This record gives sequence, C-alpha cells and structure tokens, in this order.
Amino acid sequence: MHGSLPPIALLLIQIAVVVFTARVLARVVRRLGQPTVIAEVVAGIVLGPSLLGLLWPEGMDWLFPESSMAGLSLVAQLGLVFFMFLVGLEFDTRLLKGKGHQSLAISWASIVAPFGLGALLAVPLHESGHFAPAGVAFVPFALFLGAAMSITAFPVLARILAERGVLRTRIGAVTLSCAAVDDVTAWCILAFVVSIARAEGLVSGIVTTVLSIVFIAVVWWGVRPLLQRLGPRQGQAISAETVAIAFFLVLLSATTTEVIGIHALFGAFLLGAVMPRGGGLTHALTEKIEDFVTIVLLPLFFAYSGLRTKIGLLDDWNDWAWCAVVVFVACLGKFGGSAIAARLVGMKWREASAIGVLMNTRGLMELIVLNVGLDLGVISPRLFTMMVIMALVTTWITSPLLEWIFPRAEMLRDMEPEPEPEPSAPTPTLVCVSDPALVPALVAVGRRLVGPGEALLAVHVVRSDRPSAYLAGEPDHRDVEPLTIVKERAAAYGVVVRPLSFVAEDPARDIVRVAEAKAANLVILGTHRPLLVEGELGGVVRRVLAESTADVAVLLDRGLTDVGGVMVVGTGDDAVNRVAGRLAGAGVAVVDAVGRDTLVVAPIGAPVPEGASVLFVRPGRRG
Repeated sequence: MHGSLPPIALLLIQIAVVVFTARVLARVVRRLGQPTVIAEVVAGIVLGPSLLGLLWPEGMDWLFPESSMAGLSLVAQLGLVFFMFLVGLEFDTRLLKGKGHQSLAISWASIVAPFGLGALLAVPLHESGHFAPAGVAFVPFALFLGAAMSITAFPVLARILAERGVLRTRIGAVTLSCAAVDDVTAWCILAFVVSIARAEGLVSGIVTTVLSIVFIAVVWWGVRPLLQRLGPRQGQAISAETVAIAFFLVLLSATTTEVIGIHALFGAFLLGAVMPRGGGLTHALTEKIEDFVTIVLLPLFFAYSGLRTKIGLLDDWNDWAWCAVVVFVACLGKFGGSAIAARLVGMKWREASAIGVLMNTRGLMELIVLNVGLDLGVISPRLFTMMVIMALVTTWITSPLLEWIFPRAEMLRDMEPEPEPEPSAPTPTLVCVSDPALVPALVAVGRRLVGPGEALLAVHVVRSDRPSAYLAGEPDHRDVEPLTIVKERAAAYGVVVRPLSFVAEDPARDIVRVAEAKAANLVILGTHRPLLVEGELGGVVRRVLAESTADVAVLLDRGLTDVGGVMVVGTGDDAVNRVAGRLAGAGVAVVDAVGRDTLVVAPIGAPVPEGASVLFVRPGRRG
C-alpha cells in the first residue's frame, strides 16, 4: 500500500508515530508515579506485534514493513551511540566523594550476586534448547545472561530519585554513587562478554582483549588530556567547531570499538566518561544533543525493541513459568546483593532495603544490553521477550516498593542544606528564592518572621525535565546567585540562613514536600504579578497555595527594602493575624499612611492600597 512512499517519507511517518505515542503514554505513567522510560518501553511494545500486530496486523505491516527494519535499526543504533555518549558525560567521579567505601562494596555486591545467579540459571535454560539459539556455546550464553542480570539503569534511577525529590538524601546520594560504579563495571563486563561471543577462537579472543586494553589506555592517557583544550573559555559559548570535533571523536571512538569487537556503544560511553568536567564543556554538549536524542532518536530504539518483542512466543504455562523464574532470579540477585552489602557497611535494614529496591531498577540500560545479545545471536527471541518483561517489571515495581519500604516523607527528613553556623536551629520559616530581583524584599520580610534561635530556610529550585539536570547532581548553593544574595543580606541582619538548592520537574510539589519534611509553619514566595486575586493565580504559586499544609505568604514587591510599618487588611483571618503579629512584634500594628517601607498583610483576594508591597496570606491545608 505504501509502495509509492519514498523510504525517507516512511521513516518520517514512523518517527512521528513513535514520538507521539511515547509522549501520550508518558503523561499517563507520570500520573501513576512511574518514570517516563516506562512509557517509552511500553510505546515500543504497543506498536509491535504484541499489541498493534495482534489487533491490526495490516496497520503494523504498513507502518513497519520488513523492508524498513534495516533503516530503522541503523537510525536507532545511531541514537544509542549518542545516548551512551550522554550517559558517559553524566558519569561524574565526584558522585563518589565521601562514599567510596560504601559505594564500591554495595555496587560490586550488586554485580557479583546477580551475575552468579544468572550464570547458574543459564545451565537449565541452555540445556532446554528453547532459549539459546542453535550452535551457541554455553560459556558466552552464561556470561551474557549474568551480565544482563547485573545491569542497573543509572539514568532511570537518577530520574526516579529526582522525581521523588530525594536526590539529596543519604539514601539517594549513596544509591546514585553505587549505580555510577555499577554502570561502569557492568559495561566493562559486557564489553568482555561481547568480545568472547564475537571471537572465532582463542587467538581472536586474546587479540580483541589486548586491543581493547590498548584503546582504553590511549583514550585515558592520550585523548583525555587533549580534550581539556576543547572547553569554552570563561563567559564564552561553545563554538560550532568544538561541537563538530566532539561529534567526530564520538563517532571515531564508537567505530574503533565496533571494529575491535566490543561494540560501538562502549566507545561512545568511554569518550563521554573522559570528557573534562570543568569549563562547561560537558554541560554545553549535553544541551546541544540531549533533547533530539532523548525525544526523537531514543524512542525509535524502543520502537525497534518493541517490534522484536513477541509476547505471543510465550505460548504455554512452561514458558510463563520460566519467565517468572527469570524475574525472580533477577530481583533476588540485585535486591539481595545490594541490601545485604548495605547492611554490612553499617546501614539500617530499612535503608539497606530501600537501596536494594532502587538498585533493582533496570529499564533502558537492560533493553540496550538485550538488543546487543539478540543481535549477536547469543539469546533467542523467546528469552529476549522474557528479559524485556523482566526489565519492565523491575522498573515498574521500584517506585511503589520504595514508598512502602521507606515513605518519601520520612526519606525527605534526611535532605539537609549545606552545613551552616547553626545547623541544629529549627526552621519554621521557608522562603523560596528564584529571581534575584525579588530576593532583597523576600529577605526583608523573612528576617522579621524568624524568631529567636531560628534559622531561615532559603530554597532555590531549578525547574527542569531534562534527565541530565538530575544526573549532574544538585547545584552547589555557593554558585547559585539568589542564594548568594540571600546569605549576604541575611548576614547584615544577623539572621542564620540554611540554603538548599535542587532540581525538580515539579517545583511546587517539591516545595510543599520540603516544607512538610522540615516542619515549616510558613512558606514565603514572591511574584511579579501586579494583581493577585485567587482566580488569576497560576503556576507554582497556585499549586503551593492549594497543596501546602503550612501557611503560605505570597509577596507582591513594590520596591520594599525593609519593613518599616505593617498594615493589616482582613484582621478576622487567623493566618493573617499570625503573620502580621510576628512582623509587628508583640501585637498587630496598623499604620495610617502607606509608604514605600509599609507592608500590607492581607488574605488572598482582599482589596489593598496602591503603592505598598503586599503579603497575601492563606492558611495551610491542615486536614
């Protein structure tokens, strides 16, 4: 039917359908509290023979004819090469700072245990004759199954931690560093397994191993120092020539490892891992390629994987029983190894169990490994389908199991700001800072609302839905302009500030979470809106007002530098009286004249005089 369509037209249609399906499903899974990678994996399965091919085989044959698979595969592989480069860019050894002993112990245990169990499981699977293609020796089959069981999805794990707002907690930091070590180790193991599977004899295997070691040494000691010169100078944007050189090196590195025999993906990952972290090069390169790779090219890989996933191959109870065994062994090895190791290095059982659940996340990285195995002919399509189901199950159960074992509200209590002079001071007042222009007025109000011995918790939230924003770690408060201004202003007033900065896809949700975790009784936000009535509130302010259990005050700044007088509008409102009472001292002082230094305190929607800054107050949702 589409014989008249040029191949490029068919490819563009495929891309449009895949991207649209993935984005629609992403909205659904987010509402279910799941990471978006679940939507992308499911989108691939939905468009493949497991669903679309079952319900409308003609439609699937038209959209994904067999003749188009080679072209789709090449585009998907190109997307994977650049995605693995991104994963390498996002790996930062600073994640291990202060956690090296714990991270190495937990990570290696989380690799050794599932690898060993996977290799043991390979014995009956290989002997059955249904799960290993004819002619595949036991050793590469067992090694590959062990490697596939050992994977942790570092990007997906970081996304889950960030979406829950717990990257800065002790568990979040340790787990992320463990996953980083796990990622590097697992990819080295996979490179070795691929070299064994591709080798045509002992001599060939030795040559591949030696060439791989030489290549890694050349990249580490030869290429890495040269890359230091690529970064943009201070205050300058990255040049087109720099981007071109970086892309050229990615393709060259990937090509080299493919020719050597350890797969192109390893070369792309290795180059990303050795890119210099200073000077803004890593961030600039990520900004250039991340959206196109993750929104357009990567979903094509999921679609290609979905077309190769044929759930119909599991056509009897025996196959489904083996599928259950695969899932059980995968969970036992990863969860058991991680949790027991975490307990042995001094963590409590609940913390250790939470780390075990998180390390059991596989997602995208597992699919990449499985496709490598299927392309190499090491595993059969039937086992490939079982392992895809395992990847989905282990990723899907992470969020609900984590909430059951270690509820988010309790985990958030460990999310501490950077150490300050009085780290034990209570913080009943939380002020949200993002716009440097609003900071002076917010601090002027906030410092009047903190009591003796109390600290002002200054929260800076970076809104982002980019995976790299999470994987790069939390911003250092010393480098965040609004927080720097807060500390300078507060120091002049003699007020202790506890700065906290983090990345969030949903800032309003995380502001409310932090306020609850820190037992704040007042949240202060700023706004530029000239009119602030209930019907016109939008975005973060509206969400915080609607969801906060603490009182919320929204400052409309009209040039306030200090609070010289307080005018109260709506004195019947308890929340207004509480705020105004703290601002004015012992009692509520009402001034007659409205000046530049007068602060009007009013409930949401109240009429207020012109010229003064206004602090609109709403009581918290206390059940």
